[in-house]
Amino acid sequence: MPQRIGYAAGGFDLFHVGHLNLLRHAREQCDELVAGVVSDEMLRDVKGVEAVIPTLERVEIVRSIRWVDRVHVETVPDKLDTWREVGFTHFFKGDDWRGTERGLRLEREFAEVGVEIVYFPYTAHTSSTVLRRALSQLDDMADAALRLPLRHAAVL
Repeated sequence: MPQRIGYAAGGFDLFHVGHLNLLRHAREQCDELVAGVVSDEMLRDVKGVEAVIPTLERVEIVRSIRWVDRVHVETVPDKLDTWREVGFTHFFKGDDWRGTERGLRLEREFAEVGVEIVYFPYTAHTSSTVLRRALSQLDDMADAALRLPLRHAAVL
């Protein structure tokens, strides 16, 4: 029986339970799990976000998770190029991709090379986007607090 090599990619920035769920569920579906950690440059170029945690630190975090057999740093945007580098048989994604233009394109491309796409429930209540937004709001509140006039001057 051929070995099932799974690939689950993400920025894994601001690591949270949704990331953990993806990796755990992916590992249950394959013999070997390769986690793709999207590089800082790729996050900036493709998603338009600055990583909070640098690539090498995110690699160490993901590598330490017991369900991950090895880590691949993604430095190219084309998932077929990544497939050529890694050689996975199954590609795991959150189901927020299912039925989207990008998801359908990915399904067509991978079908041509025999890679199965497996979708898992997306953890909508906890995502890096939600965490980034909350951090940004905290930053805005801190900035506003610093701009408030002093009501009482300290007497020395």
